[in-house]
Amino acid sequence: MMDASVAVTEQENVTENILGDKKVAVVFVLGGPGSGKGTQCSNIVEHFGFTHLSAGELLRTEIKSGSENGAMIDNIIKEGRIVPSEITIKLLQEAMIKSENDKFLIDGFPRNEENRAAFENINLSPDFVLFFDCSEEEMGRRLLGRNQGRADDNIETIRKRFGVFVESSLPVVEYYDSKGMIKKINAAKPITEVFEDVKTVFQTYCPKATQMPSRE
Repeated sequence: MMDASVAVTEQENVTENILGDKKVAVVFVLGGPGSGKGTQCSNIVEHFGFTHLSAGELLRTEIKSGSENGAMIDNIIKEGRIVPSEITIKLLQEAMIKSENDKFLIDGFPRNEENRAAFENINLSPDFVLFFDCSEEEMGRRLLGRNQGRADDNIETIRKRFGVFVESSLPVVEYYDSKGMIKKINAAKPITEVFEDVKTVFQTYCPKATQMPSRE
């Protein structure tokens, strides 16, 4: 059996842009835990015709598939290591190729600067980055509100998630902000008001995002 570390090295060496002639519009969606980005992604899909790609969900699906690649990813996660960016990027590209759509929301990626740099290496850039800005206090309130009487058991976990976001993901936001690519949304507002701001961003900054007719 091939050692996981060897397999990862080979994966890194062969990663490239495999989209071929397919032209795509990509929007990165970033925000802390509890910022509401999942809900807003669903709204964007419905109103603007994007396909929502969750990096975490793609990894979980690959693991469940029982493939050799999935087993390798599972071993990496069980060992407490971070899945190499190249593996996640290849899964994202494969999902884009399989889709008949050409507009994609990539949720939860890039999580850190290494992710960002690896994505740039395949010469594919986001049209812009949608950042759901929300205070730690508000995000914490929302997350605790989802639990069923187990708030005390989860406070420490939530704090760790906040810490990881601040340490790893905020530098990504700052990088894209320096490039003028961040579209910041005040995510502390009610869901409907947040989406009104989201609609303004998509109608203004994404030429391929034509709003779909509302359903009766």
